[in-house]
Amino acid sequence: MTDDPKARRDLGRVFNEVAGLYDRVRPGYPDELFADLVGITGLGERSSVLEVGCGTGQATRSLAALGCPVTAVEPGAQMAALARRRFAAFGNVGIETSTFEEWDDRGRRFDILVAASSWHWVDQPTGWRRAWDVLRPAGWMALLGNVVVRRAGEPEVYAETADLHERFSPGNPDWGHPPPEDEVRTTDQGWGPVDDPGALFGPTIVRWYPAVQWFDGNGFADHLRSLSPYRRLDRDVREPLLDAIAERIRTRMNDRASRRYLSVLRVGQRAG
Repeated sequence: MTDDPKARRDLGRVFNEVAGLYDRVRPGYPDELFADLVGITGLGERSSVLEVGCGTGQATRSLAALGCPVTAVEPGAQMAALARRRFAAFGNVGIETSTFEEWDDRGRRFDILVAASSWHWVDQPTGWRRAWDVLRPAGWMALLGNVVVRRAGEPEVYAETADLHERFSPGNPDWGHPPPEDEVRTTDQGWGPVDDPGALFGPTIVRWYPAVQWFDGNGFADHLRSLSPYRRLDRDVREPLLDAIAERIRTRMNDRASRRYLSVLRVGQRAG
């Protein structure tokens, strides 16, 4: 991940190029995660929710189902447009197109801020301070994510295609085996792979939820097309690589491949 805020924002916007594909292949979040979010924070129909980086609505749909008012901020115009169409019939969801750093809150304050697989695209010092500012006293910050993992003894796509990755994009620092599931479960402290907010938020509560997606070769290639390490490749590198991966899944994995995750919920209360 780049440390340049502008480069990070520009890379985040590449999902906007494939909004429909992103919507179709990206995983959602388990119902158990939202049940725990409600149990920890007291989130209910009267709670106001700010969602940062809603994408096409993978987490928004579960927040909307709780009946609470949701204001969702999304920088990608195409992704925001798709989300607006999806939630047009919902009276409790509003989609606003902006980065969080530049978003005009118009003095609004919220009971909980949710960021689902998006907080790492926000400039961290600015983002944490803005989060503190837009939350009411005793409000909550919740980071949701999906961590790709592997299980011992189970076929895993990268292990079967490492030679293809090196052939088409040699030495790329993004390539590497997903970490073992048991290893990821030990990282249950703090806010995960983002900057720490310091004294702005209290101690975090961390919960894990196993999940899996299944794809055929073409579906797995489409999934990879929605991920930033592949979006940042030149098209003339990305497309031959993904075609080769799809063919490898068909021929070596009986055209059936899993993408295994640990979904994670990290929650902390606004300090002060």
